[in-house]
Amino acid sequence: MSETARTALRGIGQTLMTLGVVILLFCAYELWVTGLVTAREQDRLRDDLTATWADPKPRPAPGEPELVSLDLGQGFAVLHVPSLEGYDPWVVVEGTSVDDLKNGPGHIPGTALPGDLGNVVISGHRTTYGAPFARFGDLVEGHVVVLETEKGWFTYTVRTTSIVAPTAVEVTFAVPGDPKAKPTERLLTLTTCHPKYSAKQRLIVQAELTAASSRADGPPAALTGEG
Repeated sequence: MSETARTALRGIGQTLMTLGVVILLFCAYELWVTGLVTAREQDRLRDDLTATWADPKPRPAPGEPELVSLDLGQGFAVLHVPSLEGYDPWVVVEGTSVDDLKNGPGHIPGTALPGDLGNVVISGHRTTYGAPFARFGDLVEGHVVVLETEKGWFTYTVRTTSIVAPTAVEVTFAVPGDPKAKPTERLLTLTTCHPKYSAKQRLIVQAELTAASSRADGPPAALTGEG
C-alpha cells in the first residue's frame, strides 16, 4: 500500500474516531444532562406547589362553578403511577411546548382538568429530560394512575393502550375520535413518542376515572395499598 493511501486511511480513521466521540457526547447530553436540568426544575415546581397548596384560598359558594386559570409553564398537579414499581411522582405543568416539556409532563391546554368531565390529556418525554414516560409501555388494562391536585385525588384506571400516528389528534378530543360529541365520561389520555428514541409514532394510554376524594381525606387506596 502506498504512503498516500496509508495517510488517507489514517485520516479517515481519525475522522471516524472524532465523529464517534461527538456522538457519544451528544448522547450523554441528551440522556444525562437534560435529566439534570429537568430534575432541578421539578424541585422548583414541587416547592412552588407545596407553598401554593399550603395557602388557603376562598372557595366559591355551593352551586357556583370553580374557575381555574392556569398559566403556561405553571405546575398544577402531581402524577403518580403506583402500578409501575419505583415510579417517582412528577409535577405536571400547563402546556406542551418544547420548553414546557423540558420541565416535566405537560397538560394540553383546553383539555379537561383532573376530575372534570371530558378528557385530561398529558404528554411527556420517553427518553430525554428525565424521561417521565419512559416505562409507560408497561402500562396495561387495569393499571392505575393518580393525579393529585389542590382540589383532591383522582384515580384513573387504564382501559386501553394503542399506537397511533403523530397526526392522530382525535385521541385528544373530549370524546376521543368524535370532535362534535358531548362528553359523558371522565377520561385521562397519556401520550408519548413511540418507539423509544423515535418520534415516528405515538403511544397512547387511555384511562377512566374510577375514584375521587378530597385532599383532606389523605392519599387514596391506590397509593397507600389499603383497601
